[in-house]
Amino acid sequence: MNKAYTTQYGSQIIGDSLEVLKTYPDSSIDLVMTSPPFALIRKKEYGNEDQSEYIDWLMQFGRLVYDKLKPTGSFVLDLGGAYKSGLPVRSLYNFRVPIEFCDKIGFYLAEDFYWYNPSKLPSPIEWVNKKKIRVKDAVNNVWWFSKTPYPKADVTKVLAPYSDRMKKLLESPEDYYTPKERPSGHNISLNFTDNGGSIPPNLLQIPNSESNSGYLTNCKKAGLNGHPARFPAQLPEFFIKYLTDKDDLVVDIFGGSNTTGSVAETLKRRWISIELDPSYAAISAFRFLPKSLSEKDLLNVYYSILAGNEIRVMDFLLNGREVPSTTKDYIKAEKSKLEKISKLSKLEKSKLQVLDKAISIFF
Repeated sequence: MNKAYTTQYGSQIIGDSLEVLKTYPDSSIDLVMTSPPFALIRKKEYGNEDQSEYIDWLMQFGRLVYDKLKPTGSFVLDLGGAYKSGLPVRSLYNFRVPIEFCDKIGFYLAEDFYWYNPSKLPSPIEWVNKKKIRVKDAVNNVWWFSKTPYPKADVTKVLAPYSDRMKKLLESPEDYYTPKERPSGHNISLNFTDNGGSIPPNLLQIPNSESNSGYLTNCKKAGLNGHPARFPAQLPEFFIKYLTDKDDLVVDIFGGSNTTGSVAETLKRRWISIELDPSYAAISAFRFLPKSLSEKDLLNVYYSILAGNEIRVMDFLLNGREVPSTTKDYIKAEKSKLEKISKLSKLEKSKLQVLDKAISIFF
């Protein structure tokens, strides 16, 4: 367990979340916002558990999060659905999670949200594209858990913009609405009040179509592949605004590309991101670096973190960017290891190419 990098408000930790969380005091975290590896049929490069073992695996984290949350804190969990292996029927694992969390850990399900991603590609291919017997899966469950029935929450911080019709009603209600009794028995008068926006629904329509962000731009410039399973910034932004205040502590226990941390930084929340894979943790630093940074500087940050050096982002940007000798030694050692392998995998070949590039720049 070690720090990959620090910013003004937070830190990226490389380590096992189960071990890292134990080091934090009980009742100290305001919000855990995360998206764990889903229980998919096929293994992904970022790691995911078998469906049959998934609930038990996730419960370990749920118990620890419960202890570390403040009484007014929240745990927001983004989970994608899955099909049973070889069958066009859905797994129920994502619905068992809230039942187990509430019945066995003591959480309350404060509210269920649904993230609709209109840009999601059709899947699974077998049932949607080939046999054409299912529609594409484009909605994730987002469970909002709390320790009490009344966690900290303020919906006025996440009001949705008014529709054009509602704006007209607010400007001149008598021209656009006639008071009447609804079939339900409700009487709606002409007394419309401008509250700054409308109450958002629990269906969050957010496309996941990031293409030109600083993160991806810097990854491309450095010749590195970004994390393959990133959620859009608008998703953690909604819950961080809704459930926390400035200077509250936000934690992501499956950091990935650290979208949560970058949003928390922008919103002036303290944050901790925990990622088991050192490479993903190191690349996530690119979210906090300007697009104008050189290839040399990006590779310096990436390999310095992998070499065990903590990058203080502001110091790095302001006080010089010399490549540490430990970073150079790490690069040479990693290159030597790969060159001794008789048959390299596609991933290993890609790593060797980037190492060769770093050597040509640094030496």
